[in-house]
Amino acid sequence: MKMRKAKFGIGDIVRHKILPFRGVVFDVDPEFANSEEWWNAIPLEIRPSKDQPFYHLLAENEETEYVAYVSEQNLEEDDSDMPLRNPQINQIFVVESGGHYKPRMNFAH
Repeated sequence: MKMRKAKFGIGDIVRHKILPFRGVVFDVDPEFANSEEWWNAIPLEIRPSKDQPFYHLLAENEETEYVAYVSEQNLEEDDSDMPLRNPQINQIFVVESGGHYKPRMNFAH
């Protein structure tokens, strides 16, 4: 598989194009790197291709906060300027002025 350059980076705030959630990127896989069980659970008609970057997000919707694994094709930049509330953000990031998220120096994958 030919790997593509990731569109989003660590600390970028993104939102899902179809589902109602948003989050901050805390890790990037250059191509799909989850289980086949996870992959097969996605309905075939909306299953994304594996040969694209996949993003680990500290995600949230109106009801809860969680970790999400999302293909690049399903994400777009979130420019809402609304703060994120996921409590894990402060473990991984320092929130800078303007709402930018910078990884803490002691955080490692």
